[in-house]
Amino acid sequence: MLSGLSEWFWQERLWFPEGLGWADLEDRDGRVYAKGRDLWVALPIAFVFLIVRQIFERTVATPLASLFGVKETVRLKAPHNPTLESHYCAVTKNPSQSSILSLCKQTGHSERQVQRWFRRRRNQDRPSLLKKFREASWRFTFYLLAFIAGLAALIDKPWLYDLKEMWEGFPVLTLLSSQYWYYMIELGFYAALLFSVASDVKRKDFKEQIVHHVATILLISFSWCVNYIRAGTLIMLVHDSSDFFLESAKMFNYAGWRNACNYIFIVFAAIFIITRLVIFPFRIIYCTWIYPVTIYKPFFGYYFFNGLLMVLQCLHIFWAVLIIRIAVRFLTNNEKVDDERSDKDETDESEEEEEEEKGEDKKTKKKNGPVQNGHAVHNNNHSKTE
Repeated sequence: MLSGLSEWFWQERLWFPEGLGWADLEDRDGRVYAKGRDLWVALPIAFVFLIVRQIFERTVATPLASLFGVKETVRLKAPHNPTLESHYCAVTKNPSQSSILSLCKQTGHSERQVQRWFRRRRNQDRPSLLKKFREASWRFTFYLLAFIAGLAALIDKPWLYDLKEMWEGFPVLTLLSSQYWYYMIELGFYAALLFSVASDVKRKDFKEQIVHHVATILLISFSWCVNYIRAGTLIMLVHDSSDFFLESAKMFNYAGWRNACNYIFIVFAAIFIITRLVIFPFRIIYCTWIYPVTIYKPFFGYYFFNGLLMVLQCLHIFWAVLIIRIAVRFLTNNEKVDDERSDKDETDESEEEEEEEKGEDKKTKKKNGPVQNGHAVHNNNHSKTE
């Protein structure tokens, strides 16, 4: 059954223009072509990335964080309470007012104490600044090196300057060693991101990030199998061109370097808009959507490839709205650049509450004199204690 499904899925008429097929991509005369089985190499590369990341975060990112002044966040822990913990894990992390009153009856705590417990418990689950900094520094390092490597691999290629060249001779396009490693490393990195997504910092666009990673992996894999490699390398280069600016802005933000963070973010926003909202849709997608039909009739693979590109473009628009909103707020009001996708620690009001309680006690003492066992103690000796 699986073999029959595989044969149906990989029909030549689905993935190639009329008159072309898998036989055209067989190695011959010293020319090598991309093959689907090559993609298995990305799995061990992904596991290598996971290991290298752990080493990098411990040996490079942590000392760098110390140099930047980023320290582990010290948070007050919520005291052990089985009833509240059960409600937190099984029901909700943000209980309603009626739930809080019910929990007060079950635990014997006051409403303020229950609210304080849930506030502290939520803060415990939030990632520390140090964790965020290490993650951002890892991604910054990869995106910067990937962009430099991609630019080096494409700088002398004609399709970098004339996008129509990406379809010249398609699909019989010889595979270059630089293209092979560029593809495998990028695919391995995004596979590693997908594997580690459960332990990484979760932001409000968590679902969009999952969609992005899956769409990217499908796009890279599919473009490899049907030899859309020239288009694929351009798409990866465009995406890597702005990401390292974002990660560096995050690093400065976590370190509290406000001005550096703000200005790098503005640079990132400008590059993001130019590459993702101008070059990507009006240059690359145009050359993958409009130009190919002038050479051959549309086929399923043509629609599938461009459909994945449109999914990415929708995500670009979603993120562009967030980026522009932050940039406008900074430029008009000179506010601090903050990542709207990240959850912020809730202020623990316990210290303020304790100060209020102490203040109330002091007022009571001044009004009624010293208090012992709930009753005022009268000073009959008429002497002051120094």
